[in-house]
Amino acid sequence: MKVRAYARPLLALLFFAPAAAAGSDEPPPPVDAPPPSTPAIAQPTPTGAAGACPDGMLEVEGDYCPEVEQRCIKWENEKKFRCLEFAPTSPCKKPTSHRRFCMDTYEWPNQAGATPVVMKSWYEAKAACAGAGKRLCTDGEWTLACEGAERRPYPYGYKRDATACNIDHDHVLPDEKALSSPDPKKRDAEVKRLWRGEASGTRPRCVSPFGVHDMTGNVDEWVVNEKGRPHQSALKGGYWSRVRGRCRPITDGHDEFFVYYQIGFRCCSDVPGAASATP
Repeated sequence: MKVRAYARPLLALLFFAPAAAAGSDEPPPPVDAPPPSTPAIAQPTPTGAAGACPDGMLEVEGDYCPEVEQRCIKWENEKKFRCLEFAPTSPCKKPTSHRRFCMDTYEWPNQAGATPVVMKSWYEAKAACAGAGKRLCTDGEWTLACEGAERRPYPYGYKRDATACNIDHDHVLPDEKALSSPDPKKRDAEVKRLWRGEASGTRPRCVSPFGVHDMTGNVDEWVVNEKGRPHQSALKGGYWSRVRGRCRPITDGHDEFFVYYQIGFRCCSDVPGAASATP
């Protein structure tokens, strides 16, 4: 597997967007295009390209395995809800697929020290990546970049560690009315109250074998669901609360219009000049 790091793009500011209206009778737009009302997302200032991937991106290459066994050997308590330590991952149970692609080093806006952008729908995230000459990562790409050749449960190893990545904060009950308010001041104030995220790159040990930062915890990340059902959209990585926070799990129950206070994204792209292996 190859690991290549490049310079970081310039800072982009955090901002929030209104939540999509619920109960609309309008048919959804095609998945290949964002809805007409999608507001533009500010793009990080490009700084040129170097090596195989554009600046601020890392080259990831390896064999993605669609199914492995990750056996827990130490549970947090008798309820067996959260595993604290896993045994070494089993050999792959299904045929692998070779992947080679570029991935943003950090969550959008892909800048060390910047606050990850949240409250954006899958359509908005997709449009933002396209505007930067990139695309959303697929869930298989995301998993490979997170777990590496060993197919680790966590990017940093086999033991859950709340000091490595930003995870396991106590849940704060959201005010759903405030989050969906048409008043941006009320909405943003509620996001600020709920926020337990950290600036990108804050935790130097929250790094995958490929050098990608903050893949588990901090904020959830939109990806393209390779299965395409029940939605084209899916979430990977978990966020700062006491949730999955691992490389393998996927949340696929939210549609492409969904926005929430802890959902962000990062971008991927094909390696320039290379044939795409992305499904």
